Amino acid sequence: MGVTTFHIYRLTAAAALILLASGFDRATGDPTPTIVSEMRIVQAESEPQNWLTTGRTYDESRDSSLDQINDGNIPKLGLAWYYDLDTDRGQESTPLAVDGVLYTTSAWSKVQAFDPTTGKLLWQFDPLVPRRTGVKSCCDSVNRGAAYWNGKIYVGTIDGRLIAVDAKSGREVWSTVTVDQSKSYTIGGAPRIVKGRVIIGNAGADYAVRGYVSAYDAETGKLDWRFYTVPGEPGKKDGAASDPILEKLAANTWSGQWWNETGGGGGGTVWDSISYDPDLDLLYIGTANADYWNKAYRSPGDKDNLFTASIVALKPETGEYVWHFQETPGDSWDYDATQNMILADLTVGGKARKVLMQASKNGFFYVLDRATGKPVSIKPFVPINWATGTDPDTGRPLIAPDAHYDKTGKLWAAQPGSIGGHNWQPMAFSKATGLVYIPAQEVGGAYVTEKDFKPRSVGVNLGVDFVQAGLPDDAQQVKAIKAQMKGYLLAWNPIAQKEVWRAPHPDYYNGGVLVTRGNIVVEGDNDGFLNIYDAKTGRHLWSFDGGSAILAAPIAYEVGGREYISVLAGYGGSSGLYAGEANWGPNGPRHNKSRVLTFALGGTAALPARAPSDVAKQLEPPAQFADAATIAEGAQHFAHSCLYCHGGSAKGTGIIPDLRHSPLLGSKEAWSSIVREGVLSDKGMVSFRDAYSAEEIESIRAYVVERALIEKRLATADRAPN
Repeated sequence: MGVTTFHIYRLTAAAALILLASGFDRATGDPTPTIVSEMRIVQAESEPQNWLTTGRTYDESRDSSLDQINDGNIPKLGLAWYYDLDTDRGQESTPLAVDGVLYTTSAWSKVQAFDPTTGKLLWQFDPLVPRRTGVKSCCDSVNRGAAYWNGKIYVGTIDGRLIAVDAKSGREVWSTVTVDQSKSYTIGGAPRIVKGRVIIGNAGADYAVRGYVSAYDAETGKLDWRFYTVPGEPGKKDGAASDPILEKLAANTWSGQWWNETGGGGGGTVWDSISYDPDLDLLYIGTANADYWNKAYRSPGDKDNLFTASIVALKPETGEYVWHFQETPGDSWDYDATQNMILADLTVGGKARKVLMQASKNGFFYVLDRATGKPVSIKPFVPINWATGTDPDTGRPLIAPDAHYDKTGKLWAAQPGSIGGHNWQPMAFSKATGLVYIPAQEVGGAYVTEKDFKPRSVGVNLGVDFVQAGLPDDAQQVKAIKAQMKGYLLAWNPIAQKEVWRAPHPDYYNGGVLVTRGNIVVEGDNDGFLNIYDAKTGRHLWSFDGGSAILAAPIAYEVGGREYISVLAGYGGSSGLYAGEANWGPNGPRHNKSRVLTFALGGTAALPARAPSDVAKQLEPPAQFADAATIAEGAQHFAHSCLYCHGGSAKGTGIIPDLRHSPLLGSKEAWSSIVREGVLSDKGMVSFRDAYSAEEIESIRAYVVERALIEKRLATADRAPN
């Protein structure tokens, strides 16, 4: 009996049905490659040496049964090798380790294959994403990982393609466009493979698009089914799997003209989390915020806007709706429900339960029955004020009246803010300790209605005034605000719904998590350190300075009897781009150097010294040329369309140029050639001619000049003798 046949007998009943449905090779009687691939992911626990899918297993637990690297020998852990990537943008990818090859993805949707023992690059695939596509992405040109299936690597690209690449050669096998490329759709999330189908969503819920998830044949790239997460124009059907349930359940939860760009498109994109339960044969998707953020401009009234900010269960072969649970009805705070979902079997109240767990952006930890979607328990895992709790029967949040800034017209200081109590960085669940390890953060956010809001043809459209809701100019006030921001690794008991321990970070933004049977939890942070903790107690065991922020999730795998831990480093993403000064490090702007880092016991490699950042160099702005009214107008335009890339209050972090340092700031003609004429479109700075008049573009220049002058005055005051 061969190895392949042996695995057949270890399959669950549901997996056996998959096997029977797929068939065998008629000539040899052996399972087809599709069956072998399906069985391998279903039975990933039997291959601890590999990391076959982004969450390691279909349950997305990120729990490795390897224990060679453990709490008793951590001091012997060292850098085995590193590889400098060719793009210094944000890196958020979870690698894959398959049969002695390490696969990573990097910014601009590139894919790499490495010898995992030496770091030798075997090949790199570059899909040649046009850099102008970057203007469609809220959160940098990041990619969160690939999928492996039957000898192919699958990657979604920023410009909306899904591509299959030969895993041995790195050559393209097929490519299909999954979005309307005339709209601001992007793909940054990792695909999942279920029953020979590539499941992929997209991003763009801040850009007036309508969300959906699609399934493509893994061998041909042909579209199999599509499920839209929000209704389209009333009276029109899509010919999609979602048609019946949208008409029956979702359509009446919307008002206004949400379906077109004037209303925001609806949002609800499936930009990250997807899980699959082979026993129940259910596919779970998490949906993003509604768009526009401000409900007054999107869908006035008290309606829920299904299926935004929700978890939805579908049948993977057809896309047919099974159940949903909406975490944030009528979302106005950017509370995506796209954080990773972990499937687990827990004993709750003496009863065995098949559950789905999510630490949501909105600050609640959800434990749902994954067969029905009914809540098992819901508790806050970080401080919240937008809701006073949840209904004990339905799980519906009890929203605080003042949180409805769209109705009150007042500034609302929310906990958590739009960055969330937990964002995209994956959490992990240990079957050994029974704990969930959450990259948690306490970061508030302010919301206030943007008056006279009108959508622009380029960039984000939210209906929120980021001038009033932004950071003050006073350095001491900014320091006080930053001091209130917290980030920590939180060990959470999902049955008791309570904290067991926490490990604070020096900064609020931290990285994805790996847990192993060596009783270790591995997590990076925004200051560039990879940290290891005792999984039971939270005791700090080890740290390594990676030279740049480590926000991606690590993986553990084994080659030739040696265990390795690999992770990507690279500062960027949403926090790195638009958080501005709020995300500067203790010593100013952070350095960025994107790398693949691999560790093993006895590793002796060393990184070069960190290079200093040049973002904080002396400002030499031109004289102000505009009056106060023009500057104020420019502030509104900048906040509306520019801060997502160039930083809050025009204070960039260096990943994209800090405009206050631009040598063209003093020239109306040079500024216009870039912002209005788009002469740097091939580098990502597209034309805003259709969004702003020449006079409005000049007001933006006036605002940036003013920000540079203010910062220079503050810096001069800091250097003045007491």
